[in-house]
Amino acid sequence: MEFEEVYQRYFRDVYRFTLGLTQDRALAEEIVQDTFFRALKSLDRFDGSKDIRAWLFTIARNAWYSYCRARKRTLSQENLPQDLADSVRIEERIEDEESAFAIHQFLHAMEEPYKEVFSLRVFGELPYEKIGRLFGRNANWARVTFYRAKVQIIEHMEAMGHERD
Repeated sequence: MEFEEVYQRYFRDVYRFTLGLTQDRALAEEIVQDTFFRALKSLDRFDGSKDIRAWLFTIARNAWYSYCRARKRTLSQENLPQDLADSVRIEERIEDEESAFAIHQFLHAMEEPYKEVFSLRVFGELPYEKIGRLFGRNANWARVTFYRAKVQIIEHMEAMGHERD
């Protein structure tokens, strides 16, 4: 599929998704343009294993996060779809190198299936439905397992923070 065709076909979907994140039409248009620019630059790395629309949504979400970091804007949990709201705190911590290393150390020692479910969700950006299928379970099992892994990591990070004080 040619890039122009991708743009024409998915612009409206990406715009709606971004508008849901930003709640601002002008900003949504800016993020969408950035999304398609990023997509064009990395089109050669798109292997087709994901749905192209999901890939574009991931790029849009990352563009939104980049915008927020650049503007030091606080993400509001109400502005994010539920699946994204679940992982925002962890993703923000992963961006800090020192915290990322501590999370990876803890993740390495974490028991299965928590370690793998968390990794597939955050790093692999797989939807809960696919994670559940990988384990022969359903999407709700994957959500609960991810949530429990996230709680373990947050508790570990908070305990580390208290040790440093």
